[in-house]
Amino acid sequence: MRARDIRTPEEALGLIQDRGLTHIKIGLSDIDGILRGKYLRRDKAAGVMKDGLGFCNVVLGWDSSDQLYDNIQYTGWHTAYPDAWARVLPHTCRELPLEQANGHNMLFFLAEFADEKSAQICPRRLLQRVIAKAEAMGYDPYAALEYEFFVFEETPHSVREKGYRNLKPWTPGYFGYSVLRSTVNADFYQQLMDLSEQMDMPIEGLHTETGPGVLEAALGFDRAADMADKAILFKTFTKALAQKNGLMATFMAKWSHEYPGQSGHIHVSLKDKATGKGVFYDGDAPYKMSAVQRQFMGGVQRYLPEFFAMFAPTVNSYSRLVPGYWAPLDATWGVENRTTALRLIPGSEKSQRVEVRIGSADANPYLAVAAALAAGLLGIEQKLDPLPIVEGNAYTQKFDEALRFPATLWDAAQRLKGSEAARQVFGVPFVEHFAATREWEEREFRRHVTDWELARYFEII
Repeated sequence: MRARDIRTPEEALGLIQDRGLTHIKIGLSDIDGILRGKYLRRDKAAGVMKDGLGFCNVVLGWDSSDQLYDNIQYTGWHTAYPDAWARVLPHTCRELPLEQANGHNMLFFLAEFADEKSAQICPRRLLQRVIAKAEAMGYDPYAALEYEFFVFEETPHSVREKGYRNLKPWTPGYFGYSVLRSTVNADFYQQLMDLSEQMDMPIEGLHTETGPGVLEAALGFDRAADMADKAILFKTFTKALAQKNGLMATFMAKWSHEYPGQSGHIHVSLKDKATGKGVFYDGDAPYKMSAVQRQFMGGVQRYLPEFFAMFAPTVNSYSRLVPGYWAPLDATWGVENRTTALRLIPGSEKSQRVEVRIGSADANPYLAVAAALAAGLLGIEQKLDPLPIVEGNAYTQKFDEALRFPATLWDAAQRLKGSEAARQVFGVPFVEHFAATREWEEREFRRHVTDWELARYFEII
C-alpha cells in the first residue's frame, strides 16, 4: 500500500510494519504556522494511532523563537504547561524522501490538537470548523495557494555570523520568468518538483520572480482542508531541501526594503455539495460572476480589515504593504486587476474564482485560508454586495476609510479582538488568544533598536 492511500490507523501501522521502520515522524502547526513535531518509536506509534498522545501545550504558548507569551490565558506558568491531547491523522501519511530509514523513506504524519480547550485554539481545527460551516450551507470549499520565497547561498550559521547583513542571493539581479536561470539551476528546481510530487503537494507552476534569487511556486488546486495541509508541508520541506543543498529559503514577508515583498496569494472557490458544480460561475452575468460569488466577494471585502491579522501576522508583514510593490493597501476588488486586494478571475464553471492577493508568505496557511473562507461565507449569509469595482491602478485612487487595512500588527490585533464577526465564526477563545499573541509580537519588536534607527539618530539627532 502507498503512503497516500492510508486512511485508517490499522493501515498506517501495517505500512510501518511492512517497511520495518523503527520510528515515524509527526508534526502539527503552532500559532505561527511552524510545524512542531517529534519521532515516535513503532510500539509507541501503535497506541498513538488509535488513541492519540499527549503533546506539551507550550507549542500554543510560545512564539516563533520559543519565547513564552506572558499575556495569554490558555497556558503559561500559571497552568504549568501540561500536555494537551493530540491525534495523529492517518490520512495525512506522506513519504519523506529527505530522510531514509531501513532502506525506505521515513513516513510523516500530520497531527492536530483534540481536547476541547486546545482544539478551540489549534489552527488546523479552526479551519475545520470554518469548513464545517461551509458544508452546513451546502458548499464544498476549494483553494490554491501561491508562494514567493527568496533563496540564498547561506546557512543557518552564516546568516547569524553575518548578522543577517550582506547576504548572498542564490542568483543576482532582476530576471522574472527566466528560462536561463531555471535551466542553469535545473538540479534544484527538479529536486523541489520531485519532492513536491512525492509528498503529494504538487507544484502547478514554478518560475523565477522579480528580484535576486526569488521564486514563485503555485500549488495545485484542492479541497481547502487538504490545500492548507499541503501549504504548511511545502513551506517546511522547501526550507529543509534548500538547507540540504547548502542554500536557505525564506518565506518572511519582506527581507529587504530594496526588493518587493513575498506574497502568499489565496485562490478560493465553492462547489455545490449536491451536484459538485462550481457555484461562482454564471455564464450570463457580467464577468460570469454568479450572485453567490458577488456575495462572497462582498463578504471578503467587508471583513478583510477585521480579519487582517490572520493574513498579515508578523511585524514584518506590514513592511510589505507599501504602494507600487504589488501589495494592495485597501480592501478593493477588480477583474484581473493585480493592484487590488481581491482579484476576480473569470473562467469556466471549474475555474471561476476569487484571488485574495493580500496574504503574505509568512501567514499560517490554516488561518489565512480560514479567514478568507469565513469572510466570504458571512457575505453569502448576509447577502452583501461588493462596493463598486476598481478599474486601473488602485494605488493612485482614494477609497473609503473603512476599506483601509490596519497599518501595524498592533492595530490589526485590536481590529480582530474587537470584531463581533470574528468572535462569531472563529470563537472567542481563538480570537482572544491569537490577538494576544500578535500583541506580544509587536511588544517584542518594540523592545529592540533597528539598524534604521541607529543610522538615522546615532550621530545626528
